[in-house]
Amino acid sequence: MKQQFLICLVGAAILFALAKVLAPAPIASMAEPVPIFRKNDRILFQGDSITDGNRGRTLDPNHILGHGYVFLLAAKYGAAYPELNLTFMNRGVSGNTVEDLETRWQQDTLDLKPDILSILIGVNDSTKNVPIDQYARVYDQLLADARAANPNLRLVLCAPFTLPVGAKKEHFAEWQGIIRQRQEVVAKLAAKYHAALVRFQPVFDAACQRAPAEHWIWDGIHPTYSGHQLMADEWIRTVRKFWPTP
Repeated sequence: MKQQFLICLVGAAILFALAKVLAPAPIASMAEPVPIFRKNDRILFQGDSITDGNRGRTLDPNHILGHGYVFLLAAKYGAAYPELNLTFMNRGVSGNTVEDLETRWQQDTLDLKPDILSILIGVNDSTKNVPIDQYARVYDQLLADARAANPNLRLVLCAPFTLPVGAKKEHFAEWQGIIRQRQEVVAKLAAKYHAALVRFQPVFDAACQRAPAEHWIWDGIHPTYSGHQLMADEWIRTVRKFWPTP
């Protein structure tokens, strides 16, 4: 009887040890992203409908950041690093061009005193035929004003992108060429202002090797929820590489 009891005891100990070895790591530690922000950072996202994401216009925290890449970024880092007291702000407005940004730049950007300013603008400039030199000039001035207000401002410039979906399939080569011009302007401005340059186009192009273009962008311009996740991931990857330490 005593021998049987000892055998059971040893067996239980072995099972307990195996359970500890085979137990999965806590989900939170597996998912925790690499830090890319500093304590008390104010992170502002500016742009058009892709950034807007149907965001709320009240202080309701459930909707204030919209339902796109901005929300995904804020959710990820807000949950992983609550002790950093990060403030994420979205001031994207559907339909905006750089000239629209200019009219609200003081109130919706400078007055908010961001530490990091991320901008994605250009697709509406293309559909509304804003001349490329005007696009470049106004965009340049916006960045100059932002840096003058805060010389330590960290800039993240996101290049516009497209895929041949919906109405954009027709004459896509021409449309793609127009978007490429805007991408080149953004790249030059990023170099001039020593800003992190987020190139979304190669990411979407590569994603089309895994699934049809319609899976990532539903109308040639606006991403699906899957596309927004690609954007969030690429934004994080680019910023983390550009500023290796927060």
